Amino acid sequence: MSEADAPIRKRPTQAEVDIICQKHDRLWQARPGGARAVFAWMDLSGLDLSGRNLTDADFTAASLIGTKLANAKLDNANFFGADMQDIDLTGASLRRADLRGACLRGADLSGADMFEADLREGAIAASDAKLGYRVLEARKRADTEAQGANLSGANLQRSRLTGIVAIAADFTDAVMKDCKLVRANLKQASFRGADLAGADLSGADLSGADMSGAILVGVKSTMWRADGANMDGALTDKGSSAEPIAALPAADMLRVHAQWCETGGAEGQPSVFDGVDLRVLGSIAGLNLTALSAKGAVFYGLDMEGVQLQGAQLEGADLRSVNLRRADLRGARLAGARLNGSDLRDAQLGPLLLAADRLLPADLTGANLRGTDLTGADMRRANLTDADLSRSRIVDAQLRGVNLRQTRMESLRGMDAQALRAAAEA
Repeated sequence: MSEADAPIRKRPTQAEVDIICQKHDRLWQARPGGARAVFAWMDLSGLDLSGRNLTDADFTAASLIGTKLANAKLDNANFFGADMQDIDLTGASLRRADLRGACLRGADLSGADMFEADLREGAIAASDAKLGYRVLEARKRADTEAQGANLSGANLQRSRLTGIVAIAADFTDAVMKDCKLVRANLKQASFRGADLAGADLSGADLSGADMSGAILVGVKSTMWRADGANMDGALTDKGSSAEPIAALPAADMLRVHAQWCETGGAEGQPSVFDGVDLRVLGSIAGLNLTALSAKGAVFYGLDMEGVQLQGAQLEGADLRSVNLRRADLRGARLAGARLNGSDLRDAQLGPLLLAADRLLPADLTGANLRGTDLTGADMRRANLTDADLSRSRIVDAQLRGVNLRQTRMESLRGMDAQALRAAAEA
């Protein structure tokens, strides 16, 4: 069927849409006069619904071209077959939303939370007196399209993207653990730094894709195409560009280092793990590894809760998805380190006292802290010049004297960038 056979879309005004949104919010607050927002088959192109609570709203087959829905709450909303080209969904919550058959070409979903969202193939059908049901191919396709879409930093964990067409889409630093991408068309897409651990990429086409620095641990890659894909620095089950830990007597070296720390250097000796892949250790929780040298080392996914790394040299280390809760990182050198998605709750990132009149601040220059949890962390005097704190959670943290020169702070959770700067200058 052609677009002419489809139901005519109603074009509401901004004022009418505002009233519908207000009634929907009343419904969710259990207040009188509430009603579910139903925008099915409506034309909402160019309208502004930013920040609205539209949980469970119905946008089936709606036209949302260029619509503003930044930071909106759209959990469990139905976008089946919707035309969402060039839509603004930055920072929006789309947990378990139905996006089957939607067109997301050129959409901005950076920082969006799409946990368990459904982006599989889909087609709109309508009742027909003779045929029972007929498919309405308004855009002459049934695959979900996300060509050129920006999903950088988005949370797509456990989302279903089977058959999606996402040519040249941007998934940089996206969380895509256990994602279903079977038969997906991902030609020339960017997955730089994305976490695809446990994802199913069976039959997917990744020709010319940029997978540099991506996490591909536990990925199913049966019959995938990766011709010309850039895999530089990608973490796989086989290892990484770092030296495998099997080549070193790791347990003995860590024990000797701990002895060196505990005896003030009288016994044992400092260990060096520069450029080593340490993932196989599983856990180094609670160990005393003060002044450890592990520049460019891979710690991805390790349990490091309560570890003592005062004054450690961790420049360029891969600490993504690491448990660093209550870790002591005072005075640590973390310039250029990757800490995306790490748990830094109650971590100590303040200065290390070297002498009565000398303090050594933690150095996080150029570090990537996107999506980290810094609740209760001590960050006093830390150097975050050129660091990226986007989408990090910062609550009840100690921030006095933090150097925030050229620090990226988009979509912070718990406090905004202005409040963070004020706390640092207090």
